[in-house]
Amino acid sequence: MTDRKAQLAANLAQVEERITSACVAAGRKREEVTLIVVTKTYPASDVRMLHELGVRHVAENRDQDAAPKATACADLSLTWHFVGQLQTNKVRSVTSYADVVQSVDRIKLVTALSGAAVRAERELGCLIQVALDAESGERGERGGVAPDGIEELAAEVDAAEGLRLDGLMTVAPLAGPFAGRQRAAFDRLMEFATRLRAGHSAATMVSAGMSADLEDAVAAGATHVRVGTAVLGVRPGLG
Repeated sequence: MTDRKAQLAANLAQVEERITSACVAAGRKREEVTLIVVTKTYPASDVRMLHELGVRHVAENRDQDAAPKATACADLSLTWHFVGQLQTNKVRSVTSYADVVQSVDRIKLVTALSGAAVRAERELGCLIQVALDAESGERGERGGVAPDGIEELAAEVDAAEGLRLDGLMTVAPLAGPFAGRQRAAFDRLMEFATRLRAGHSAATMVSAGMSADLEDAVAAGATHVRVGTAVLGVRPGLG
């Protein structure tokens, strides 16, 4: 085993232990939580090693990095999640490899994704990104629709050809009433998710929590956690 693979294996084991402990503390089964490894800025070789180590869900936030990486790993059985703010001019490319877009936050994007999915003859999973720092009618600082816009956007996704409404996603806000209060933020997201499922029973996915706060997300009820640094290491230029 190479040094890098050994490092990734050790990091994955630590993250697995954290998720398992969080599930035990929350009275949840380990299989209720899916680990998504955020591979942004890291090479396709790392993705291949992660796959060898059992990872099946990976995420990217920039199409210009994700597209060639997905192509290089096209032979692997991976589910690709797009988690970054998405411009409509990148939709066609993202739709060619992503299985789930977690950052749907406006009707214009729904329309573009639907058209691209139909042309590619693919079904694309969509999560509504909820901005807990956004006022009514606004988008969040890190993308996302204000809470009062969830239902309208969900209805658009549900009705759009080629798209599948999978659930909700949030990023813990840096400003507003939930800044520094990750558990409260994730609890609020779960409230919205429960309401959404009342009208869209298949929208069961709740994506929340990252390296620093995955325990809070698991405690709140998240079904998916997005972990990058804790698995791959501190990204160049970020510390």
